Amino acid sequence: MGNKQLVIFGAILLLVVLGLMFVAQGDSTENQNAALPTGNGATVLLAGEDFFDFGTISMRNGKVSSVFSVQNDGETPMMIQSVYTSCMCTEAFISDTVGKKHGPFGMPGHTSPRTDIEVGAGETVSVEAVFDPAAHGPSGVGLAERSIYLETNSATQPRVELRFKAVVTR
Repeated sequence: MGNKQLVIFGAILLLVVLGLMFVAQGDSTENQNAALPTGNGATVLLAGEDFFDFGTISMRNGKVSSVFSVQNDGETPMMIQSVYTSCMCTEAFISDTVGKKHGPFGMPGHTSPRTDIEVGAGETVSVEAVFDPAAHGPSGVGLAERSIYLETNSATQPRVELRFKAVVTR
């Protein structure tokens, strides 16, 4: 075999090997995605209450918190894929169905890592909202309205918003 033929044979062999690796990887990815719950179009997360009013709170008394209950109202499991808040003064924690606490989750770019929390059909998770009225300093008095967002794999309800408000005093 000549030098030119050896190079051509090597190139063809390399292309065949790379093609087989690509095909095998595609099958593996498809199988992994098939194993993940994808969220039925009718599967939604329902909050018993999606709003809480802390009333008047003082910076001097420190952080306040409230817990929201969120239920998967569908017949298939769904994933909470991301959790984030509207402001750096707010953190969120999720307690799953086995009691494991996930978080803290914060404002995007601060403390909002991707999370994959499965919520089974009919199951309920707790979302704790923690608000620090002193986070904005002495000028942060007055009405504060904040949100916690849960991004899901539901086709009909990809994002759930939980809200609260407080009147902050010194």
